[in-house]
Amino acid sequence: MEIPSTEKRLDDLNGRISEGFQRVDGEVNRLDGDIRELRSDIKELRRETNEGFARVDAHLISINARFDAMHRTMMRGFFAFGGIMVTLFLALAGLQGF
Repeated sequence: MEIPSTEKRLDDLNGRISEGFQRVDGEVNRLDGDIRELRSDIKELRRETNEGFARVDAHLISINARFDAMHRTMMRGFFAFGGIMVTLFLALAGLQGF
């Protein structure tokens, strides 16, 4: 018994549709793998970025400590210089009195 041409055409169409879905499934699986790899790369980039920020933070803390030390040194120098100036003015005033 011969398959009528309409049934044969439907069978051919069904086969082509099945092949198309198989190709689509293959592409979806490939894309899933690409997305997993991309997520892994993003996680690694985030980790590296966080480590970089931690190093920058450590450097900023070090710089702040050095500025604080410089400020203390300058303030001590200012007060020492002021004390010397007051002493010299008092000594000069004392010499004027003789």
